[in-house]
Amino acid sequence: MGKFNKMGRGGGSSNNNNNSHWNQQQQHKFKPKWMKPESNVKREEKDGVTVTEYTLSRRQLKRYAGRKVVDPKLLQKYSKGEGVVQKRYGRKNSILRHKMKKKEEKIHQAEEEAARTETLLTESSGVLEAEEGTYTAHITQKDIRNAVDITTAAKGFDLQLPFGPYKMRFTPNGRHLVLGGRKGHLASFDWVTKKLHTEINVMESIHDVCWLHTEQMMAAAQKEWVYIYDNQGTEIHCLKKLDRVLKLEFLPYHFLLCTSSESGFLSWLDITLGKEVIQFPTRKGRIEIMCQNPYNAVLCCGHAKGTVTMWTPNKKEAVMTVLCHPRPVKAIDVDPSGRYMATTGLDRMVKIWDARNMGEQLQSYLLPHGAMNVKFSQKNLLAVSLGNVVEVFKDVISGGASKSYMTHKADGIVTDMQFCPYEDILGIATYKGYSSLIIPGAGEPNFDALESNPYMSLSGRREAEVKAVLTKVPSNLITLDPFTIGQVDVPTLQEKVDAKAKLIHVKKPEIDFTPRYRMKGKSGSAQKFKRKQKVKEGQQREYLKAAMEQRDTLLSDTTDNNTKQEDKPSEVLDRFKPKKKVQKKTEF
Repeated sequence: MGKFNKMGRGGGSSNNNNNSHWNQQQQHKFKPKWMKPESNVKREEKDGVTVTEYTLSRRQLKRYAGRKVVDPKLLQKYSKGEGVVQKRYGRKNSILRHKMKKKEEKIHQAEEEAARTETLLTESSGVLEAEEGTYTAHITQKDIRNAVDITTAAKGFDLQLPFGPYKMRFTPNGRHLVLGGRKGHLASFDWVTKKLHTEINVMESIHDVCWLHTEQMMAAAQKEWVYIYDNQGTEIHCLKKLDRVLKLEFLPYHFLLCTSSESGFLSWLDITLGKEVIQFPTRKGRIEIMCQNPYNAVLCCGHAKGTVTMWTPNKKEAVMTVLCHPRPVKAIDVDPSGRYMATTGLDRMVKIWDARNMGEQLQSYLLPHGAMNVKFSQKNLLAVSLGNVVEVFKDVISGGASKSYMTHKADGIVTDMQFCPYEDILGIATYKGYSSLIIPGAGEPNFDALESNPYMSLSGRREAEVKAVLTKVPSNLITLDPFTIGQVDVPTLQEKVDAKAKLIHVKKPEIDFTPRYRMKGKSGSAQKFKRKQKVKEGQQREYLKAAMEQRDTLLSDTTDNNTKQEDKPSEVLDRFKPKKKVQKKTEF
């Protein structure tokens, strides 16, 4: 049996007759009809308030209590925006109004269910808090390792490697790590279990490393060309079209390997087909600073004149150019949500920009030295490297980063760093090796297993790889604003429709011609009319002839485009395209 207590809503003293009478009415009102009046009801007065106690069975309690009310803040968090105003649909559109009502109900139901399922996210992100009168920047990694549990302490370690300076990269699920040294050392391993996958010497200098769509393949930008290796260290491909590469980026949803070279060329390579999408010069000089915006897959490059340019494979010119610093740019990074971008330069400034509106600068901070690397975490912590010192700042977007959140002094100069996804770990690569730093509150505690699963099995990885290839986004859909893909350019479309209608439906122009006066009886009314009609017909004939030629060229262009599309060579993924219907010929 269960018990359900209900407070009287009068709130006043029991001596007040009006309140007690209203109390009894409300109790009778809220009392369920299926409940007997006297068998399971008990009333008491506590501090002048009438308390009614109902004794219910489990079935009655479940039926009466209902579902728990959702927090309005959670509903606002998962809100999909304002709904459609149904009053503007009149009585004539009753069917449409009914459909929109059903659709709005489903949207509200989805919002409520999304807010309810947040209770299943049991993990919460930690944070480092200091006592009164102290600050967290003086806490060392040794102190943190001594204070945390054994599993977390094992994630903080140092590797002394003599083949630096090193470049590093984590996988999107944060489980595997690849290191590439300038003297030719290439190694990949599971950094959680410390299980080594491969370790080879490529006998060339390595300028950058990058994972591809899985941890089974990785790319290394070596002295001459870009090489693709598997997890056993076997060389799979040698991309000679990509030469003198300094920086690598991989777009996971487009399956594109992006590179920047010493000569200022940008390249996009489709790894599913092994074909180069496009390669063109930026005419900005050496490109050593490059990162991707995960929101729209646009490449952001920093240049020596203090500008930041954004590039897509659909245009050979920069889609946006912003002057960020008066001196050369040294590092760029975009946060995982794609909303904010951080830039550092030789002017010792760290600037936070709105990546969706690049003309707007949000915050700026002055550093004691010029920063060489900058990285965002999943919880918007910002790590900055100043020589051999790494400083982590908190609340940089809101402007509350007056002091550093954590500080670490490495053994050598920091050459590369990255926050590990879904972990409170910051990996730094130096001249003398690699170090894993514990940064509380840096990573997202709850991961989406359908997006990136650190505990993925072999069969799960295969299924995810096949699904990712089938849902690959074409490269021509990369734009600065992704919402423009589903829109229609109405003015341009209307101009094309009007021009085509003018060419198809050609009308004779009206010509106003007055013949001049002639002597010797040649200016009679009949003679004037003949001369006037002859001139009009000649001009109209020339106009119609030119219009017909223009229409024929337009139609020939459209037919040529269709034939080109039909004559296009077959590709690997053409078998997934819908087949054309073949019309059967009937013989008589």
